[in-house]
Amino acid sequence: MPKKPKPAPLRERDITRQIARAHYKEFDQLIESDVIIVGAGPSGLICARDLASMGFRTLIVEQALALGGGFWSGGYLMNKATICAPANEILTELGVPCPPVKECDGMYLVDPPHATGALIAAAYAAGAKVLNLTRVVDLILRRNGILEGVVVNNTTVETAGHDAVHVDPIALESKIVVDATGHDAAVVQLLHRRNLYQAVPGNGAMWVAQSEADVMEHTGEVYPNCFVVGLSVSAVHGTPRMGPAFGSMLLSGRYGAELIKKKLKQE
Repeated sequence: MPKKPKPAPLRERDITRQIARAHYKEFDQLIESDVIIVGAGPSGLICARDLASMGFRTLIVEQALALGGGFWSGGYLMNKATICAPANEILTELGVPCPPVKECDGMYLVDPPHATGALIAAAYAAGAKVLNLTRVVDLILRRNGILEGVVVNNTTVETAGHDAVHVDPIALESKIVVDATGHDAAVVQLLHRRNLYQAVPGNGAMWVAQSEADVMEHTGEVYPNCFVVGLSVSAVHGTPRMGPAFGSMLLSGRYGAELIKKKLKQE
């Protein structure tokens, strides 16, 4: 007979106390970061992983409970997704199986839950921090429109509406803000609301090859200290959507991290 494990006799008060102590101790370190990445989809996760690996203080802000965005499932609830070369190398680097499709040159297949879990684990292992159930509701803007962070509130409070639950938001400062919110382009939308950026046109109709090329072409800084990666690029520039093809999401996140590194090193 195998030895039956005996759980440690934990006290309820100690559980609550240690959770609260650890949370607020860490939260104090999240108030000021080098980079805040808004959105924890594939582009945001790989961008965060790479920046944290470079030694930058990196915080991911995600409005949902779960990280991963739309990468948890493939198209039409079929649990497979396609990856274009050379993005498969990123997943291979993380230990995720990504077999080639023989009849389609440059196409690889992946199980989205496996890939998403690996991206989340890699971001944490690199030292990135996460605030989930946290929605960006405004921006920190200094004189002359200088972007220096985001204003956030609890997602459940924001969902309930201010008429039902009026709770003031808080501010988180950073040197760089990354919009990785996908179709919403939420950070750039806030810049537009403050008359600092043009209206966001949103994605065009589907054209996968052109979309993935355009995402890589336009990944970068769209406003001083504000970078766009992944599908936010498509929304901001009005380029085609791509559906369940995630190659440029990963490539854009990695390339965005390199661009941000270059800017931060110049300061």
